[in-house]
Amino acid sequence: VLTTIEGIIDRAVAGLEQDQPIRRATDKEVASKIDEFIGKLKQLKEVHSSFTFIIDDPSGNSFVENPHAPQKDDALVVTRYRRTPQQAAMLGLEGEELDEKVADPAEDLRNEVLQFNTNCPECNAPANTNMKLVQIPHFKEVIIMATNCDSCGHRTNEVKSGGAIEPQGTRITLRITDPSDMTRDILKSETCSVEIPELEFELGMGALGGKFTTLEGLLKDIRELVERNPFTLGDSSTPSKTEKLQEFIGKLCEVKVKRKAHFIMDDPAGNSYLQ
Repeated sequence: VLTTIEGIIDRAVAGLEQDQPIRRATDKEVASKIDEFIGKLKQLKEVHSSFTFIIDDPSGNSFVENPHAPQKDDALVVTRYRRTPQQAAMLGLEGEELDEKVADPAEDLRNEVLQFNTNCPECNAPANTNMKLVQIPHFKEVIIMATNCDSCGHRTNEVKSGGAIEPQGTRITLRITDPSDMTRDILKSETCSVEIPELEFELGMGALGGKFTTLEGLLKDIRELVERNPFTLGDSSTPSKTEKLQEFIGKLCEVKVKRKAHFIMDDPAGNSYLQ
């Protein structure tokens, strides 16, 4: 009901007066007491003295107007409280379930390693892929996927960004000056390209896929990518090309130890991270 305090008193008076004629005929004592109470209710409307009006609503869906809003109303006190199991049951809610902490589905995913069946990309034998949601500190959530094949021993791991594409792209430049820089954690998304200007080297987006590793681990993966390329170091390669690539691999190894260089990550999606 949407009404005033006077309206609520009037409803109470009307409800009490409704059966008074019958009560006067059957039970005069009760009828006289109710008449006396009705008189007190009607006097409340005249406000000859102050009185307290209390609304107690376990659902929390009741309201009394503050005529001084947005200023504070000194005459009005609103108290919020936790429902008792009896009140929750009265409202049709399960009292026991209210006290229990509602499980967060995302929290369950963070603590659980999901597994699904797939085929090995090398030998096509049945294998299992493990998937886990990981929160990177001061960054965002990522999904790490790893496949181990028991038949041929092939192992792969890939990282997918768990969040949305950022409003702006991210370009990260690290000046490598100390061997300790090699231990920095790196999240390279599949949309990130890598550049080392001192070696005139650039790795396009999509190459190596998504990786969550260290800087040393990523340089090792780049080295293996170059060494395993059959078009550059295979039987059809020319001696001059092979010599240049061996020289590049040597310089890449020097970056890990003594060579100072710049390591640039350019990700238009903004989903890459350097510790």
